[in-house]
Amino acid sequence: EVQLQAFGGGLVQAGGSRRLSCAASGFTFDDYAIGWFRQAPGKEREGVSCISSSDGSAYYADSVKGRFTISRNNGLNTVYLQMNSLKPEDAAVYYCARGPYCAGYVHGGEFGSWGRGTQVTVSS
Repeated sequence: EVQLQAFGGGLVQAGGSRRLSCAASGFTFDDYAIGWFRQAPGKEREGVSCISSSDGSAYYADSVKGRFTISRNNGLNTVYLQMNSLKPEDAAVYYCARGPYCAGYVHGGEFGSWGRGTQVTVSS
């Protein structure tokens, strides 16, 4: 079965760092773009970052540019999200999902196979 499982969240102090991982199984991993999304209480789910299946091109929401870095290891069927300089507004449940390409990832267009998210809490 197609599964994408996000993990690595936890409590981080503002200004700190955390690395999330997305472990994929049940499909040909390197055929798909992988996106990171997050949802905070009372907010809509939003796209955070995406990495393409072809050349590894990375895309970021304006709110995280310069602070977050996405990468993928196709041999390990894993995508990472390195989060630096965390802010309280980054607190959310983070999810990963697959799509045919990264275009439109910010709003989740064309992405599916949502897995269980991981909670990131940022204290001030």
